[in-house]
Amino acid sequence: MDTQDFLVKRRFIIKLGKYLHKFGTPAYRLEAHLQAVSNFLGLEGYFLISPTAMTFVLQRDDEQEYNHVARVKPGELDLGSLARTDELVEELVSGKRTLDEALDRLDEIANKPNPYGSLLTLLAFGSSAGAFAMLMGTSWNDVFWSATLGLMVYGLVYRAERSKRMAEMLEPLAAILAAIITCGISQFDPSINIPVVILSGIIVFVPGLALTLGLAELAARDLISGTARIMDACMLLFKLYFGAIFGMVVGTAIFGEAIYFEPEPLPQIAVWSAVPILSMALVIIFKARMKDSPWGILAGIVAFCSSMLGAIYLGESIGIFFGAFAVGVYSNLFARWMKAPASIALLQGIVILVPGSKTYIGLNTLILGETMLNQSHIGTQIFLIFMSLVAGLIFANVAVSPRRTL
Repeated sequence: MDTQDFLVKRRFIIKLGKYLHKFGTPAYRLEAHLQAVSNFLGLEGYFLISPTAMTFVLQRDDEQEYNHVARVKPGELDLGSLARTDELVEELVSGKRTLDEALDRLDEIANKPNPYGSLLTLLAFGSSAGAFAMLMGTSWNDVFWSATLGLMVYGLVYRAERSKRMAEMLEPLAAILAAIITCGISQFDPSINIPVVILSGIIVFVPGLALTLGLAELAARDLISGTARIMDACMLLFKLYFGAIFGMVVGTAIFGEAIYFEPEPLPQIAVWSAVPILSMALVIIFKARMKDSPWGILAGIVAFCSSMLGAIYLGESIGIFFGAFAVGVYSNLFARWMKAPASIALLQGIVILVPGSKTYIGLNTLILGETMLNQSHIGTQIFLIFMSLVAGLIFANVAVSPRRTL
């Protein structure tokens, strides 16, 4: 291997690692994938990945060593780009592309615009907020106003993508505006549950998935990345909660106290229909490819139905274990059959189970001593659900190996 060949290979590995990090790949999966690619290219590689830093050490026959340290921003889920990058690596391994062609293709994938456009993403934000309110089993009034707030939240996200100043205060600002608007709505629609509508409106920001991935990284002994991801998720949760409380205080000062009237609860069929609606919205929000979308929607249905079935016999918290186990096995089988990253199906299924909303509710109970939706013993439930999720995923990987690193 000459020096120029080594330069091209290390450029590819570093660029691949940065882009996969940008697309939201968990640290333990990314490190394993980079290790496999390095071995294929005939290099000895060592990698240390965290949400905000990446370290690459690449060696060539003990003659030359190259160290690269990069400061990066936490990645955001882009399942479509993740799948395309995985296909690119497969093409490189099979000899269909050269390294120079692969480097150009990586840049094309990273710079590809949102395949769904602004209008569909707007509808996805509204649908996800409304579907979450349906999952909470509240009322049609709450579902409608939650979906409306979801549309407003996307307006802020759209602006934040084009303004650095807006991006820095996006989450607390969204919570503040959602809370003030909800307090105003309650004056002419007193049947809405204010805390639930606020939570549903900002549900896309609630870091339940990030907390679960952080715990999964800790379980995989990736201690630095797991701890950093959990602390980042906790800070985001605090910002959201502060914004919601501050907005409710301001809204009450402007509009006054609302008199709450108990509405008609949702029928059970509405709660079940919320799962495919939420899963379809997540396909767009996570930018999954259209050909992968049926598998992602099915993953959400498998996760929800399995957890509900387990809850009948063992209780809600432990029932999540069966949901996580089922969606983990399903995603590993998907990876085998479709020769695609297991994360495509896994993340769209597991997000249905993550207790992000319960963590928010638990924070509300801890600080204000108030309960939402008659959720008692919420702290114990959150702990058990997180542990059940991680255990279910571990057992799923033992039962059916994905045979792929991503």
